Amino acid sequence: MAGKHRIYTTSVASVHVHYVAKAEKKGRTRAEVDQIIRWLTGYQQTDLESRLADRTDFETFFAQAPAMNPARERITGVICGIRVEEVEDPLMREIRYLDKLVDELARGKAMEKILRA
Repeated sequence: MAGKHRIYTTSVASVHVHYVAKAEKKGRTRAEVDQIIRWLTGYQQTDLESRLADRTDFETFFAQAPAMNPARERITGVICGIRVEEVEDPLMREIRYLDKLVDELARGKAMEKILRA
């Protein structure tokens, strides 16, 4: 498919390490990054670990997510200069939601607020 963004075929594991590094640099933890991913996608920790180990790509990861959290639509703001709520492509929007949540974690936001509790 022409025009498919490179991130769709990138493994979640290859980006996960950067999410964790960003969080840890700001005093947060891998457990918190994983909690965010589980909240967003409905994966259990063991399934998440398997997806990371299998080097599942973003397209497959989100397509097979057990239960995308309906509260994710309350995620708003700018990430990489783009308003997440205005991203047209559904898969890119999911990826930007995840980016935004990890960014909020790294900025020191409380987990209850990040998880839109």
